[in-house]
Amino acid sequence: MSNDDICDALELSGKLLELHGENVFKVRAMTNAAYKLSKLRYDFEEKTLKEIEAVEGIGKGIAGKIFELMQTGTTTELTELMEKTPAGVIQMLGVKGLGPKKVGLLWRELNLESVGELLYACNENRLITIKGFGAKTQESVKQNIEFKLAHAQMHHYASIEILVKKLIDLISEQQPQTEIMAVGQLRRKCEVIDEIEILMDAEKTADTAEFEAQIPIKVNYIICKPEEFHYYLFDLTGTPEHKEKADFESISEKHFTDEEEIYAQLNLQYIEPELREGLNEVDLAKENNIPELIEFGDLKGILHNHSLYSDGVHSLKEMADYCKELGYQYFGICDHSKTAVYAQGLTIESVLIQQKEIDKLNASYTDFKILKGIESDILSDGSLDYPEEILKTFDFIVASIHSNFKMSEEQATKRLIKAIENPYTSILGHPTGRLLLARPGYPINHKKVIDACAANKVHMELNAHPYRLDIDWRWIQYCLEKNVMISINPDAHHKEGFHDMYYGVCAARKGMLTKEMCLNALSLSELILAFRK
Repeated sequence: MSNDDICDALELSGKLLELHGENVFKVRAMTNAAYKLSKLRYDFEEKTLKEIEAVEGIGKGIAGKIFELMQTGTTTELTELMEKTPAGVIQMLGVKGLGPKKVGLLWRELNLESVGELLYACNENRLITIKGFGAKTQESVKQNIEFKLAHAQMHHYASIEILVKKLIDLISEQQPQTEIMAVGQLRRKCEVIDEIEILMDAEKTADTAEFEAQIPIKVNYIICKPEEFHYYLFDLTGTPEHKEKADFESISEKHFTDEEEIYAQLNLQYIEPELREGLNEVDLAKENNIPELIEFGDLKGILHNHSLYSDGVHSLKEMADYCKELGYQYFGICDHSKTAVYAQGLTIESVLIQQKEIDKLNASYTDFKILKGIESDILSDGSLDYPEEILKTFDFIVASIHSNFKMSEEQATKRLIKAIENPYTSILGHPTGRLLLARPGYPINHKKVIDACAANKVHMELNAHPYRLDIDWRWIQYCLEKNVMISINPDAHHKEGFHDMYYGVCAARKGMLTKEMCLNALSLSELILAFRK
């Protein structure tokens, strides 16, 4: 089982224990363990019970559960809990906004045993008859179910890309002479995926059935003649709108040595696969105006990271050392501010202690620096989370909304703009608060928010976590028009989170970001100057 599978099993165990009224301390231990592991991404493959017990933050009881999960794929306790819970009730636990206690009420008092029955009950106005459920809660549950159903067949690019890469490697090992490549949504690096298409220039003979069973989407193989591979690579990568705007149908032959040759025949500048969405890329290519897109190697540092000071998994030194080990020039620490109590947000005293540790660590580094930052909550009135005498001690501040998401577009936009106008705000963090396939985020007027960033010299975050990718890449071009630089930030809560920068770069390229307009592609001295402005 993967780390994610283990987290899911522990989380489900905790929910089912609470659903059935088990000991609150037992529930909390299970839930906390799932949360910690979700941050850790630890590889338990072939680990002994003793090795699992040695992992920081895991007690003996939970270690035993993990070991049992690794051996059998489940636990005796989880099996027993699932046997006495209808499958549909378990699915109801996955509806956002419904905790185990509320699901228990719906199951026992309204006899609801499936998500479909729950949606129908919402439409019949039945939830408001139960204590603890009002009209607003009922409407929220209804919207969350509809959102979940609409995205039921979709998956995060990050989770699918890894599996498809392994699948292609497996085929290539068995068919070394076969040219093979992922096309469609995967090659365009779309943030969410609902289909997998793989192009091959020979019939598939490799035995991949066992591995394909692990992939949650059907894999479609398209076979072509070797000499027509690049024609179909082009044909199957771009959207219909892209091909129509490029006048692809005007091409009669199918023999090409590469895709550059196809674009040349169409009298177009070469268009990178990520851009082939059918927006304005073809018009720009006609005038040779597509810029050179940012590359992963252009990044000079990593900003917006968390440590043990708040809700991170690794110490400040461990995070900084690993960042340096990866070859970066600087590391920005942005633990949560004091209002984020759920995430162990830093008190003023903790801020000062952390800053002293940063000074000490910086004295020991050469060619590397830790920047003093904070992820300050944007409070309900748009203000930041500390008094001015504390705000001015930071090198930079990422301002983000983490609470009171239920806002109109006007309310959310006004709240963000007030934070942007604060002279201590450096970067606007994940501006819509969205979680891909989980919640849509609060509505904002992107143009007004970006215009405010431009007027106040505030940079825009592209949160690189593959569940966020917020700001949406479709708004990056408008940021660039307004001279608002983009900061690609992993929001890393553990060392491995730094590698999410790859997904941020993928999204940034889709938005035509250049290295010149990427904040953390600046050198350390350039970055400090940008923050001072």
